[in-house]
Amino acid sequence: MQTTFDLKNIEEKVIEHLKKVYDPEIPANIYDLGLIYNIEFDVNNNYLYCTVTMTLTSPTCPVADSLLEQVKYVTLAVDEIDEAFVKLVFSPPWSPEMMTEDAREIMGASGAAMPF
Repeated sequence: MQTTFDLKNIEEKVIEHLKKVYDPEIPANIYDLGLIYNIEFDVNNNYLYCTVTMTLTSPTCPVADSLLEQVKYVTLAVDEIDEAFVKLVFSPPWSPEMMTEDAREIMGASGAAMPF
């Protein structure tokens, strides 16, 4: 019997979890920073696979490895997901225009230097 997944609801859960991940040098979460480019699902033999495509504010980010591990960890924390993959890309390159209004407000209120 094939399991039916409510992918829209699961995607919302993934986003909620991703909003708990922060670059230690930036006071806004990685989702609102615009570092998450895509969330894709694949169902195979009643298993749900999730691939998160993301970038970094800089290719030389000193915490890249830990951020990628955190993204995988919080994605797997969504009960319905059986396996998670993180795909790191640098095209298109990240720019501050990719930030949400919430992230811009947080950055401005904290006095943080814009990462560009």
